[in-house]
Amino acid sequence: MTNILTSVALVAATATGIQLPAPTGAFPVGASTLHLVDHSRPDLWVPTEPRELMVSLYYPAFPGGRSVPYASSDETRLLAQAQGFPVEAGPAFAAAKTNSHVQLPLPGKHPLVLLSPGLGAPRYTITTLAEDLASHGYVVASLDHAYESVGTLFPGNRMLPCMACTATDLQPLVRNRGRDASFVIDQLTSRFPGLIDTSRIGMAGHSIGGASALAAMEQDPRIKSGVNMDGAFHIAAPNGIQRPFLMLGNETHGPGSTDATWDQVYPQLDGWKRWLTVTGTSHFSFTDAPTLLAQIGQPMPGLPAERAIGLTREYVLAFFDQTLRGRVEPILDGPTPANPEVKFNQVNASIRPVTQDRPRASSW
Repeated sequence: MTNILTSVALVAATATGIQLPAPTGAFPVGASTLHLVDHSRPDLWVPTEPRELMVSLYYPAFPGGRSVPYASSDETRLLAQAQGFPVEAGPAFAAAKTNSHVQLPLPGKHPLVLLSPGLGAPRYTITTLAEDLASHGYVVASLDHAYESVGTLFPGNRMLPCMACTATDLQPLVRNRGRDASFVIDQLTSRFPGLIDTSRIGMAGHSIGGASALAAMEQDPRIKSGVNMDGAFHIAAPNGIQRPFLMLGNETHGPGSTDATWDQVYPQLDGWKRWLTVTGTSHFSFTDAPTLLAQIGQPMPGLPAERAIGLTREYVLAFFDQTLRGRVEPILDGPTPANPEVKFNQVNASIRPVTQDRPRASSW
């Protein structure tokens, strides 16, 4: 019966399109794609080639414009195959309807947030978070690091495979992604000088992308705050980080649990910090997976899709609003009856970051 229901849901999802949850902010979301090449740096996995990245850029935009596709069918086919989903899941994922449009950004300088996906995961798998941040006035750069996803389409119809997926030592990958982040900041701030406020830059990542956010902060002081969503760190922070950092994960990343790296790194963070555990979540609950799988008839166990995605959006947005915009966000102070799933671990006594508040309106 389960297989029959899954098949019916897959047919429906392919025909009508999976619908990503609507952003919660006031601004329409624009999107564009960039291909960036760092000719000064050889690729970590193919040293005969320069380092390349594909970047999806999301931003507050004027209304209108044609809809931006979720991903190509060739990319989603490879993702479905890698995850062991039915072959029909590939076209269903490709047909997902985003909330982004091809449109010009609103004028004014906006804070920038970089997003880095997990190992093997393409950048489009964190679109729900990217769109939500953009709808609240952020420019969001979602990165695909060459040879680190199950399949990313590059110019020239080149589908780069995941050479990193068989690596046994992931520290070089994490540190290299930190350099990727710095390169992307260089490129965006030089190409779009009137769009990005260089004093307000943050980074978040899922899984190894979260560890990469810490590495990027260690390497680049322009990144003022960071978020690790459910990722083992792979690196320590021996020099300490005196900038805000949020650790947001499931119960396997709680104190004394199976991933000891969170216990090791948290005391090394010297700035304002939070370590939150979201009960009822699993590793991919902090990505688009809950809504994608629910709509093809294979819902994830634990929290419903809308709840898992809603909590991720709420706490990541609050963190960046507080650390990059200087807004007081009470949900970061401790447990709240509205979100009983979120447990606060070892809340430190540091005061809130002192970034000056900025207007909330279109003067960004």
